[in-house]
Amino acid sequence: MLTNTLLMAPQEGGSGYSSLIFLLLIMVVFYFFFIRPQAKKAKDMRKYREALKKGDKVVTIGGIHGKIIEVQETTFTIEVEDGSRFRVEKSAIAGDSTEQLANQQK
Repeated sequence: MLTNTLLMAPQEGGSGYSSLIFLLLIMVVFYFFFIRPQAKKAKDMRKYREALKKGDKVVTIGGIHGKIIEVQETTFTIEVEDGSRFRVEKSAIAGDSTEQLANQQK
């Protein structure tokens, strides 16, 4: 009976290492499939917003289509079709209006 318990002890130690390796493998998979692509997308969007200039047509997160008429440090002033002007945060810009219209027509 003693020999059986001695034989079981090394297997339990190996089990700890395998579960640690499995946990590290899961973390690596999450990084490459979820965290890294999301960080890259956020970086690309930040670069896009920084490159916007007067005259660009944009869509806000709320779905408002307009043309940038003034660029401030943290905000844009956009003009919509009826001549109304809105001041929106740079982070509220979702994308390019002309690109979204082209995608809808396809």
